Amino acid sequence: MTTANNNNVNAPPSPTSFSPPLKNNKMLNVPQQHELDVEAGIHVVAQPPSPGSWLPSHDNHHHDDDDDDDDAFSDPFDIANTKTASLESLKRWRQASLVLNASRRFRYTLDLKKEEEKEQRRRMIRAHAQVIRAALLFKLAGQRAIVLGATVAPPCANGDYGIGLEQLASISRDQNTSALQQYGEARIAEMLKTNLDTGIGGDADELLSRRNAFGSNTYPVKKGRSFLRFLWEAWQDLTLIILIIAAIASLALGIKTEGIQEGWYDGGSITFAVLLVIFVTATSDYRQSLQFQSLNEEKRNIKVIRGGRREKISIYDIVVGDVVPLKIGDQVAADGILIVGHSLAIDESSMTGESKIMHKDQKSPFLMAGCKVADGAGTMLVTSVGINTEWGLLMASISEDTGEETPLQVLVRHVASFLQTMHKVIADIFSWQYHVTGALEWGNHEPSHLHNGKKFFTGHSRNLDGTTQFVRGKTSIGETVDGVIKIITAAVTIVVVAVPEGLPLAVTLTLAYSMKKMMADKALVRRLSACETMGSATTICSDKTGTLTLNQMTVVEAYVGKNKMDPPEDGSKLHAVVSSLLDEGISQNSAGSVFLSKDGGVEVSGSPTEKAILSWAVKLGMKFDVVRSESIVLHVSPFNSTKKRGGVAVRGKSNSEVHIHWKGAAEIILDSCTEYLDINGRLQSIDQDKEFFKSAIETMAAKSLRCVAIAYRKCEVEKVPTDEEQLAGWVLPEDELILLAIVGIKDPCRPGVKDAVKLCTDAGVKVRMVTGDNLQTAKAIALECGILTSDADAIEPKIIEGRTFREMSDMERGQIAKAISVMGRSSPSDKLLLVQTLRKQGEVVAVTGDGTNDAPALHEADIGLAMGIQGTEVAKESSDIIILDDNFASVVKVVRWGRSVYANIQKFIQFQLTVNVAALVINVVAAVSSGDVPLNTVQLLWVNLIMDTLGALALATEPPTDHLMHRTPVGRREPLVTNIMWRNLSIQAFYQVGVLLILHFCGKSILNLKHDDAGHANMVKNTLIFNAFVLCQICNEFNARKPEEFNVFTGVTKNHLFTGIVGTTLVLQIIIIEFLGKFASTVRLDWKLWLVSIAIGLFSWPLAIIGKLIPVPETPLAKILSKPYQRLVAARKA
Repeated sequence: MTTANNNNVNAPPSPTSFSPPLKNNKMLNVPQQHELDVEAGIHVVAQPPSPGSWLPSHDNHHHDDDDDDDDAFSDPFDIANTKTASLESLKRWRQASLVLNASRRFRYTLDLKKEEEKEQRRRMIRAHAQVIRAALLFKLAGQRAIVLGATVAPPCANGDYGIGLEQLASISRDQNTSALQQYGEARIAEMLKTNLDTGIGGDADELLSRRNAFGSNTYPVKKGRSFLRFLWEAWQDLTLIILIIAAIASLALGIKTEGIQEGWYDGGSITFAVLLVIFVTATSDYRQSLQFQSLNEEKRNIKVIRGGRREKISIYDIVVGDVVPLKIGDQVAADGILIVGHSLAIDESSMTGESKIMHKDQKSPFLMAGCKVADGAGTMLVTSVGINTEWGLLMASISEDTGEETPLQVLVRHVASFLQTMHKVIADIFSWQYHVTGALEWGNHEPSHLHNGKKFFTGHSRNLDGTTQFVRGKTSIGETVDGVIKIITAAVTIVVVAVPEGLPLAVTLTLAYSMKKMMADKALVRRLSACETMGSATTICSDKTGTLTLNQMTVVEAYVGKNKMDPPEDGSKLHAVVSSLLDEGISQNSAGSVFLSKDGGVEVSGSPTEKAILSWAVKLGMKFDVVRSESIVLHVSPFNSTKKRGGVAVRGKSNSEVHIHWKGAAEIILDSCTEYLDINGRLQSIDQDKEFFKSAIETMAAKSLRCVAIAYRKCEVEKVPTDEEQLAGWVLPEDELILLAIVGIKDPCRPGVKDAVKLCTDAGVKVRMVTGDNLQTAKAIALECGILTSDADAIEPKIIEGRTFREMSDMERGQIAKAISVMGRSSPSDKLLLVQTLRKQGEVVAVTGDGTNDAPALHEADIGLAMGIQGTEVAKESSDIIILDDNFASVVKVVRWGRSVYANIQKFIQFQLTVNVAALVINVVAAVSSGDVPLNTVQLLWVNLIMDTLGALALATEPPTDHLMHRTPVGRREPLVTNIMWRNLSIQAFYQVGVLLILHFCGKSILNLKHDDAGHANMVKNTLIFNAFVLCQICNEFNARKPEEFNVFTGVTKNHLFTGIVGTTLVLQIIIIEFLGKFASTVRLDWKLWLVSIAIGLFSWPLAIIGKLIPVPETPLAKILSKPYQRLVAARKA
């Protein structure tokens, strides 16, 4: 027995100590510390749990008279959301658990000790880097003070390249400004054979040469645990160890008394059964660990410039010398130096531990791998990759996956802990009744008949043939020890069966299975808890672009001046001045680019909106490279979703004129315009024509077009900052703009999205659209997708602007939040505000997002869903699930799988509790009343294998059904064991207990065995009980598949694993009965008794149908039972 949890929570207090309560966590109701009793390395709850306390059913918002009682009652297992749970909260429920085998019980959960070690290692590496950097700066400062103009060592050649690996790496790692200034960016690029404009060539030989010289952008990953480690952990179970010791003792005594040919059966069979349990458990755990390892490998891509083209490659394929463009939301994939940047701001918190945003320019050009681009744009030259970067060193030291907590794991272990506590008490009573009480009576020579007097040491317990097991003065010491060993093994076996190890295993299996299947459905799970939480989602706040639409944008309408261009690509009527300004504004005020593809065609890169506008300009005749070469970019104000616009200041090379170009949401740009250029290039006042342009925008928006306006203004040269620092902080003028054009961009709805929205609505999940587009565009798309059913629905508050919602009071927002279906012109802060409001209303919120500014809403939501194609690295890092195809239909599939996870766990719990209760009651009642245990150790271990590992495999991998999407979401705090489950398992358990106890007490007369040899009659009776019991479990496994449906066989043939396990169990049962009699202490049954066994098992099917006709109350049983206990606790505290 391992006395310490492998997660190494704080050592529990002694029985006489008391820990003060922790402060309540921000997100959770953290309970008061329980006192712990430590006995033989087993954690035990000091206060016995109430019958209902382990099934929390209270909701977030109570409306009954017992609120005060609920608030006074604290539960260490009440962790509804582990997404933001503190480590202290997670320690609490571990300490409140009865743990017989910590290393197995807490597998695939967050390893608290390793989590603390990981953070310490992070701090150590960060501190190490900071110390080196500070020492270097101090040294350089001293050199400058002593010898002005001290030089840096000249670069050393490295094969084909003019600078060595260590010299190059130290420039970025140590942020050696002196070396960078002396070498210069251009010379470093020359030594690396890199063109700063077109990048490297990118052919296979060159990439191989660079990897050989400077390393690859990978880091060593620690290997997972071996199969032997899993075997060792499965062995570390106190109950199994006791059984092995008892089996060895029994084996030694048997061989000594009966010889090796006959004496090895009892001890050998128990040993083999225990080893089988250990081996099967270890194999199952090992396979799941391999599956989790493969699912945790997330492929990430990044764009680089190679051969003048922008290519998307894996971050692991980046090499030293690559030129990497950076934009908001990107993660810096390697160490490097800035080539050019515009308002570039980097979040270095992942490396420095400080949340301060660092602005990067030529004075501070060093970029560290692992950091995020918080604002602006730029281009970097890669100087170090992989293990030669601080990030690579950090990741190599903490790359081992340590698991994660999920609310369902906490709740399931709560159920397991309660059952384990109860069953341990029963087993202790069982052993005490047989052993200790009997010894007392034997010492007093006064046999008691309180429990029918059947005690081993008082001579009242008998063998199967009817002879007395113990006769004082005649029974040898060996026989006495053998008898005591059998009593101990029987009691310990009850504990083995009672410990519901299959519950945590079932959670692990169903999560792993769901994760694998969700990957096939284009959903990459980053956080385990999201699998199950999605099943409880009551609302989905979805983006429009790329999620509900195809994200394939094209310009279909365009206005230049008051003239509508038809077709929009016809630029023949444009005046040269208008055409020139449009070309300059579109080409320079863009993060995209136009280049020749390998096959000679024109290729456009950038965001979908950028690509649409650039493609339109190319069709109008724009020469992208030529136009960009005719002017110099002075300053860039990058587009972001808060401002809804982006700008650039450029100065012409042929003249000194400065133009400031703006592009963004049409109505926002229009409000800043005072004039416009007509198609003939004449300047016109916009005052009288503003209504025309607004009408044009509304007309295009009503056709579900995204409207973008392009405008510019002139700027006096003397107003342009000349100093680099002032230029970096220059706020571009946004007023008195001249309108150039308004374009309408079509982004068609995704096929099947209307059906997906309807499926969500039928499932009780409300879909809300949150978009930055204007209300008219949002309304048109919402009608097309089915989010709004008709024009009559398009009224406040169902459709609302983000600004209107933002300006409301908290109370007003709370009143209308649930009614909102569409939010237009919303900023990321509006989305966050909506999520917070909905969660306060008790909703379980899923949010989709792709931008950097969506990160707060993704983090705040119960489930954050980032887009895999258009999503930034920051959004993905903040998400729980990544939708790989950016498709809303994939989001609905995630909901379906989330419900399947919860349903599968409930199926297994119903199955296991039935077996648990029946096996325990049958053995305990029989032992206490008659002293004869019908199910022996080997048989109980076989039952344990059926209900734990095999049962979990069969029921935890059930695929989702359409029935799941036709019921309401599972409430945030609904009980895990529902009233329907209580009804089903109670009926089956009572049936099994009743029938098998009748066979136990009256079996000899029913089967006409009274005249047979007593030993043989008992063996036949017990074999029939064992066989009927196992067949009942096989049949009940079918019942557990469909707790609420009458037809339990629907889709059974599609689940090959289920049918395979049931078939295997049946075959093995036949083998045990017919061929392994000595091993399992059974005898062969004739065909009549087989029919009886089968009939007993099959009767559970019609019984289940009859049981489902019995109505159940709506109030959860757990809530009813917990009320008196909660009032008692509250009264004691008062």
